[in-house]
Amino acid sequence: MAAQIIDGKAIARDYRRRVRDQVRARVAAGKRRPGLAVILVGSDPASEIYVGKKLEACRKADVVSRERYLDAATSQPQLLAEIDALNDDPTIDGILVQLPLPDDIDSNTVLERIRPDKDVDGFHPYNAGRLAQRTPTLSACTPLGITRLLEAVDEPFYGRRAVMIGASNIIGRPMAMELLLKGATITVCHRFTRDLADEVARAEILVVGVGKPNLIRGDWIQPGATVIDVGMNRLDDGRLVGDVEFETAAERAAWITPVPGGVGPMTVAMLLDNTLRATELREQQDPAAADAS
Repeated sequence: MAAQIIDGKAIARDYRRRVRDQVRARVAAGKRRPGLAVILVGSDPASEIYVGKKLEACRKADVVSRERYLDAATSQPQLLAEIDALNDDPTIDGILVQLPLPDDIDSNTVLERIRPDKDVDGFHPYNAGRLAQRTPTLSACTPLGITRLLEAVDEPFYGRRAVMIGASNIIGRPMAMELLLKGATITVCHRFTRDLADEVARAEILVVGVGKPNLIRGDWIQPGATVIDVGMNRLDDGRLVGDVEFETAAERAAWITPVPGGVGPMTVAMLLDNTLRATELREQQDPAAADAS
């Protein structure tokens, strides 16, 4: 068996095109374009690349972007003041603070300062709680993107045994909730899991997001499984690999995401999708918020 590749680039391109078309329809109807603000603290090279990709995606989708590059010496009160100003800005529908933050800034405090209706990353406890209560509003971008990838390959979900490797607040926990909402039977594995290979072997849907290169051996994969690899790890020789041993896993799985080109593009696409959704939700509460003037 040779797995079919889940082309995240192509699927993400389709979602970005949908957002662009909806934004242009808004403008034609006299409504304003959605606005996204991105805050980067410091000059971490990887973060700068991620922010650049997000801003470029905004441009292509006709979403207004506003970037705020803050010095690494920025204090937590200064950063919170920036967020407060964006919370009050009627032209901004979504606020994203690029992680990681400097060590002297508490990420939880910062993320909780963003208004829940502008939390397009889906990290605020309010939005996480809505997902847990089966009434999602703005969902975490990477888990949401993975759900859309699975839908794109007609994953049936109902009753399927799903295994999530990793229990982070950004990926593992919200991903488990997304799969549960879809009707899968979900197991979450973490560093205290006793027999990881056994858990992986049971998975009909396997999602891995821990940041350890080739952690999951390909011969653990159940034949016919769908494998989603969130990992993005650079080896000493410069190659990018995921958390799953790709070549062997691809011989056993039915579907598998590549690294790169799988999950990553969908995360950016869902950020745009969330920004548009945040705009529409605000307008439901306040129709005047749609005014382009």
